[in-house]
Amino acid sequence: MFMKRLLRLTAIIEVPTGLGLMVVPALVVKLLLGSPLEPSAAVIVGRVAGTALFGLGLACWLARDDTRSRPARGLVVAMLFYNFAVAALLAFAGLGLGLHGVALWPAAVLHAVVAVWCIACLRRSPQNEMNWFDHKTRGPPSTGFDAHRSAVGFNPNEKKRDQ
Repeated sequence: MFMKRLLRLTAIIEVPTGLGLMVVPALVVKLLLGSPLEPSAAVIVGRVAGTALFGLGLACWLARDDTRSRPARGLVVAMLFYNFAVAALLAFAGLGLGLHGVALWPAAVLHAVVAVWCIACLRRSPQNEMNWFDHKTRGPPSTGFDAHRSAVGFNPNEKKRDQ
């Protein structure tokens, strides 16, 4: 449920942001950085970034109900990298470059919070839980030898039948 909320929230935020960058990149950049986006190359880069955000949001939306899989975990790792990097870049834009838009600091804080949320999800993921004897889902772990014996029909736990 924790990861499901993360994926859903990311989709809800990144899809419209990506769409905004694809359609009106100058407006989104003005809100975020308080600076115009003028050269045509910058507009194209903004649209490429918007397309990437839209794709990230779409992937999160599609994975929101599959939080126990390795691909979902990989998506959260990618989101951790993305959110950490964006929080650092936005903080640098505000502190180092003196840029200021109405959405700059809220966006920087939001990305930092989501990065921490990603870490929490990764720490709570099923891959970190060593619940080997959960007989409802998969049973005890087996060695390669055990897997071979079951593949050829040998089961030491099965009672022998009289013929």
